[in-house]
Order: sequence, then C-alpha cells, then structure tokens
Amino acid sequence: MAVAAPPRTRARERADRAERTQDVLDRMERAGVRAKDRLVDELIDVNMPVAESIAARYRRRGIADEDLRQVAYLALVRVAHSFDPTRGHDFLSYAVPSIRGEVRRYFRDQGWMVRPPRGIQEMQARIAAVESDLSTRLGHPPCADEIAQELGEPVSDVLEAMAANGCFTPTSLDQATPSETSSILDQLGEEEAGLDAAEARVLLTPLVRRLSERDRKILEMRFFAQCTQQEIADEIGVTQMQVSRLLSGLLLRLRADLEAADVPPGEDPRAERVIGGPMTGSDGPPPDQA
Repeated sequence: MAVAAPPRTRARERADRAERTQDVLDRMERAGVRAKDRLVDELIDVNMPVAESIAARYRRRGIADEDLRQVAYLALVRVAHSFDPTRGHDFLSYAVPSIRGEVRRYFRDQGWMVRPPRGIQEMQARIAAVESDLSTRLGHPPCADEIAQELGEPVSDVLEAMAANGCFTPTSLDQATPSETSSILDQLGEEEAGLDAAEARVLLTPLVRRLSERDRKILEMRFFAQCTQQEIADEIGVTQMQVSRLLSGLLLRLRADLEAADVPPGEDPRAERVIGGPMTGSDGPPPDQA
C-alpha cells in the first residue's frame, strides 16, 4: 500500500511544480507556433499529478479509478491548449476548477447505477457541500431538519435526496442482514417456475378442447410424454411423415385460434413453451431422423 508523502515533501513538490509551470509559461510567451505546441505538451506533463490528485478525491464512489484519471487528464489537456499566458493569470487557479468540474460532470452523467431526477441530484450536491461545515459547527452529524434549515429547503426534499444516496453505489446483495445469519440476496423471493406454465395452460385449455380426440392424443404424446414422431406414428397407425404434417397443422391451427382470441403467440410466449417450442407457421416439428 502506498504511503502518503510527508507534508513538507508535498509542499516542496508543489513549489517545484509551480516553478516549472511558470518557466514553461514564460517560454510560451516568447515561442513561435511550433515551439508553443511542444511547450503545451510539457505544461501538461508537469501538471499531470494535479489531475491525478483531483481524480483521487472521488475514488471509491462507484466509478473505476482509471476512468476518473482519464477524465481529469483530458480536462487538463483542454485547459492547457486554451490557456493564454499573456493575460497574466495563474495557470493552476484556472486549471483546477476546470478539471474538478469535468470530473463532477462525469459523475453527474455517468456515475449513477439508478439515475434519480435532476432536482434530487442537485439537492444531494448541496447537502454534501454543507454537511462537513455543519458537523464542525454543531459538534455532531447534522440531521435532516438541520440541513434543511441551513439550505432553506423543505425537510421532505432533503429527506428524499438523502434516501436516494444508494443510487450512486447501491448496497451489495451479498451484504449481511442485521441478524448476520444471511445476506440480502437470501431474503429476495424467487420466480416460481410453474406460474408461466399454469397461465399458458389457461390460455390453451379451451383451444385444445375443440380438437379431435386423435389430435389431442398427438399433442399429449409429443409435448408431454416426449414421444418421437415414429412412436406416435406406430400408436395411431400412420407414417412418420404424416405425423410431422399433422403436428404442423395442429400448431398452425392453435396459432390461428390464439390470434383470433387477441393473444398473439409472439407477445405471449408462455403458450408456445407449454407445448414444447415455437409455434411457427411453416416450420413444424422436423421429422425424426430415421
């Protein structure tokens, strides 16, 4: 694990970077067009640690560190190319707010697992800006009432914004519950596998009842008893190819009946699954290989 540099060392690094930055800017004022491009690259290289430092402040908030650094680097490049040293402004005073703003915008646009309304996002930013100062003044973490009073906003709006904090970095489903005997995932219900089949049977039952006894027997043997087409042919006294054509015709008839009942099979696949596969109009169950 990396160890933070002592304050004196960091101060020396900042002073050295400021000195090198000023030297580059002084040379840029006197340089021609070609030389200026090279000096802009040098200005970027000198101040890359500044971009890295800004990106590091937003670590562990749901976005990969590499992405944050990339956003900060790109912002630094834009600032370096747009900065005019002849105006006499300090480069870092111009660059730092711009880089920080780009990182924050990236969070605003890309950092939400579940995106709340814009008003809630803005309220969360305002809450974050006053929480630290309020904690220092009050001597304890501020409650919603105290934050609302500081911001001059309704308590209900503050509570809504605070409740949406998990949208940025949702709680892991593997996190233990208060009892610590199970995880959150263990408490979630599971989909009942038989529900779709039950609903499909409700849709198909009145349609199947209209079929002849032989047709119902073919469907039962093929899709419930999982018989081969040859086994069905032997049972009802026809050829395998005739069974294939009979099955295709039955599926077409069921499809037509479903469409007439305003339940298109393409929109309700449950009826297709319960009889063993897609109810295509022209491609019935293929003949079994001899």
